[in-house]
Amino acid sequence: MRQFKQHHHPKRLRSPPTMHAAALAAHRFGYAETSLRALQADPKAWVLAQFPATGPTPNVFDAQGLADSSAAVRVTREVLRAALRPQDGEDKARREARQALRQINQQGLQRRWQHIISTEAPVAERWLQFWANHFCVAATKGSVLGLVWPHENEAIRPHAQGRFVDLLKASTLHPAMLLYLDNAQSIGPDSRAGQRRQKGLNENLARELLELHTLGVNGGYTQADVTETARLLTGWTVRYATDGKAGFQATLHQPGPKTILGKRYAEGPQALDELLIDLSRHPATARHIATKLARHFVTDDPPTALVDAVATRFRASDGDLRATAHALLEHPLAWSPAHAGKFKRPEELLLSAHRMLKLPFGEAQLQAGAQAVQAMGQSLGRAPSPQGWPDRSEDWLSPDALFKRVQWAERFAASHADKADARLLAQLAMGEDLSASTQQQIERAESGAQALALWLASPEFQRR
Repeated sequence: MRQFKQHHHPKRLRSPPTMHAAALAAHRFGYAETSLRALQADPKAWVLAQFPATGPTPNVFDAQGLADSSAAVRVTREVLRAALRPQDGEDKARREARQALRQINQQGLQRRWQHIISTEAPVAERWLQFWANHFCVAATKGSVLGLVWPHENEAIRPHAQGRFVDLLKASTLHPAMLLYLDNAQSIGPDSRAGQRRQKGLNENLARELLELHTLGVNGGYTQADVTETARLLTGWTVRYATDGKAGFQATLHQPGPKTILGKRYAEGPQALDELLIDLSRHPATARHIATKLARHFVTDDPPTALVDAVATRFRASDGDLRATAHALLEHPLAWSPAHAGKFKRPEELLLSAHRMLKLPFGEAQLQAGAQAVQAMGQSLGRAPSPQGWPDRSEDWLSPDALFKRVQWAERFAASHADKADARLLAQLAMGEDLSASTQQQIERAESGAQALALWLASPEFQRR
């Protein structure tokens, strides 16, 4: 495919030209659409309708048949136990446990991806995925191997259009978070268990609760606040012996009051609710959340006026996430065509292609997709740190990463060239915002596969 490589050397994946409202709605705020026709009449209304002002959170995700966190905790512990048994031969229990863990992860990923490419509310799904990354858990340690997708389904999905404090609590007290950030093993030094076991405090969850989930790194807290928060969090653990869910165990809890950000919290489990409410209402939290939202959905360096508007609505609504979404998505600055398109993460790139082509995820597509996303630098469910996947374009723009995207486009097109006419598809998906250069290259393609590859590697498709 010599012509393809000449036209799409990675260095030439420049920013696409500015976009009109329909293309912005589909690509900046969603994943991609096969055609812009359905939303061209009122793109902003199409976006905002996915965040209804009243009523319960829409139940748009069918989780029937997926493993919950209790099953995932049980299976993951069995896999870890099996790893400690003698390696003379792989016994039946070990094989069954490993197979069950693979099934939990494969089914969770397949249902998640299939929902994203078929949902009628793709902007709401992008919103949800933002929060899943904000409250990141990763299968980078054994105890969390089967818990990444249950965390998203149980803690994030039910609360992503509710109140921030409820989302914060659900994520903080999910077994995945307690295990990922080691709070399940944190013991108050002066608790009954601490005096007996001579084990101590773990500050990981406390630090990330303040630095990443609420106040932000410049939120005004101190190391003393981190330590006191860790003391307050002691006792919140995973009930391995019963149901595998989160619970409070008084024997692990550090006795006595704790003082955080100048406020005194009494001993006991009720202190966590009080702390989370206070953190969710703190001005620094509003600013931190607003900045991250504007960066994710609009541009790497969002305008101050946009951040101010989102932060103000967040505080005025007491953390109502639908109101916050409206403040962001109805603001004129969010729709400005002058902002450079953000570079899609590898997973977003793959899902955009499947959504645009209406290509479902069977077993073969699931495996190929997971391998492709990993090859492009995003190992699914295994973000490199509690910060989640980076959200600035520069983090995904190395020459090697760009070249791998071009290689992905070639392979994907070779496998799916019969699914659509790329010449027509590009025009339907971008409308009047398809650049003359990209359109000309696609029209000159020597085959359907090359035309599709050129479209998938184009600046318009690689960015959102």
